[in-house]
Amino acid sequence: MIEALLDLQARLQRAGYGGKGAVMDDACRRLRMSKATLHRKLKEVVVQPERKRRVDAGQCTLTLKEAEIISAVMMEGYRANDKKILSLPKVLEIVRGDGRVRAEVVDADGVLSPLSASAVARALRRYRLHPEQLRRPAPATPMRTEHPNEVWQIDASISTLFYVPEGGVADMSPAEFYKNKPGNFEKIKRQRLTRWVITDHCSGSIFVHYVAGGESIASMAEALLAAMAERPGHQMYGAPLALMMDPGVGITPAFRRLLRALQIEQIINAVGNPRAKGQVEGAQNIVECDFESGFKLTHVPSIAWINEQAMRWMRWFNSTRVHSRTEVTRWAKWMEIRADVLRVVDVSLARQLLSSEPETRAVNQFLQVQFDGALWSVRDVPNVMVGERLDITWNPLRPEAAFVVDREDGQEVLIEIPKVERDDNGFFADAAHIRHEYKAMPSTAADAGRKRVEALATGAASEAEAKAARRAKQTPFGGTLDPYKHLDDVPDVVLLPRRGTELVPQVRTASVVPIVRLTAFQALQALSRMGVTPTADTHARIAEWYPDGVPETDIEQLKHRLTVRRGLRVVGGQ
Repeated sequence: MIEALLDLQARLQRAGYGGKGAVMDDACRRLRMSKATLHRKLKEVVVQPERKRRVDAGQCTLTLKEAEIISAVMMEGYRANDKKILSLPKVLEIVRGDGRVRAEVVDADGVLSPLSASAVARALRRYRLHPEQLRRPAPATPMRTEHPNEVWQIDASISTLFYVPEGGVADMSPAEFYKNKPGNFEKIKRQRLTRWVITDHCSGSIFVHYVAGGESIASMAEALLAAMAERPGHQMYGAPLALMMDPGVGITPAFRRLLRALQIEQIINAVGNPRAKGQVEGAQNIVECDFESGFKLTHVPSIAWINEQAMRWMRWFNSTRVHSRTEVTRWAKWMEIRADVLRVVDVSLARQLLSSEPETRAVNQFLQVQFDGALWSVRDVPNVMVGERLDITWNPLRPEAAFVVDREDGQEVLIEIPKVERDDNGFFADAAHIRHEYKAMPSTAADAGRKRVEALATGAASEAEAKAARRAKQTPFGGTLDPYKHLDDVPDVVLLPRRGTELVPQVRTASVVPIVRLTAFQALQALSRMGVTPTADTHARIAEWYPDGVPETDIEQLKHRLTVRRGLRVVGGQ
């Protein structure tokens, strides 16, 4: 067979242009093979000559502007779930039909033909504009921390395997709770199991806490306080210097106050950039695969049981698994924390700070406030004044101190204040001894304002000069202030003379009945009730006949006069 194929190849080379078809037909008959099979056999035994490179190989006829338009349309063809709904051939149909893009090439014969989709795809990749290239993540900047508890990362995840109904923890069947049945999820949204994971960025230590319901500020605060509390046999506790979190959960004023009281910097990663806290995202996967995978193999009675097992798992995992970056276990690295960095938190005070509003207290004459059954000094609070009211709250880091909640530019500012101590005699420990020392209270905002006002009133340059001016009984403002100057500020009003009526005493007797006169309008009203149609002409006639008013006794006579024809005029429309 090999010899026959080699002979066929030699005959094909000798046949030249136009004669190879007959040679192939003869070989197919002799060897009893189809042309396709014969060509495949020839490729197996004959060395094929190198294919001639195209003249236009490596050239790109698609312009950069056209490539940008095609790329922009293709990028719009991706949904939020990364599903592509616009293919490149469809995009070419759209942009060519709209006239924005031609994407054509001229061959050697001068014929203009459209570029194929594959040619356009190669051009897009050459310009680095293909959507597969543009949708790749941007380079990430590596981050580091210097010691444990410098930065913690916190993240929540809804467990896809379990939820908490009234009878305990049960499995969420994929057939019942899949994505196209949102109504089923709505029924259990308050019974879902939320997993909060917190990691220490330096050591990589993992803390996990489960709560019922969805993601919320209350559940996040509960998980954070649980992580900061000292736990027997556990490491990773205390308050971090910074906390990284998602922007999804709305931060309440109480939670912000808690972070400020604990002196924790709040770091919120940008929307759509979860990899900024990639460590805790990876820890979520570790917890789900290493810890939650066992839920399928046992009965899960309650969330309390889950958190108990989570404590056991954290102690085992953080103590035995070696971290690839530090090459030691996570808790072994956390144990390198220095005493000045480890800030122990009074969790009970922190919980009160989170669940209660600041209490308002009045400042007494010693610049102190009463709070929680003790006195606290506010002499170092800026702009403090006797009689003012301040908002006081707890300091969970130092139970012997409290906070004044001040506000600057609409933001809450916490100012630490110390507790006032007393001596054995019940006096304030910082009070001045009568025979040996003198202590002046700090100048308050009221003192400073009072001095400025006094200097303005007396015209003095110093406090001593102001006191001297007061002793000399000098007139305030140097007598330049006229307290009656405003009385001269009278508007210019032209007083017009008014016509009055001479007052003539009238003497009436009991037997004289006064004559009641009606105005023309009142008479017209009385006539209308008697059947006379009121008109403007009628009103004018009454006013003309009775310039001083119509006597009430003349109404009947007036009616007769108006309803009788006089000359050629018609009265009352008759």
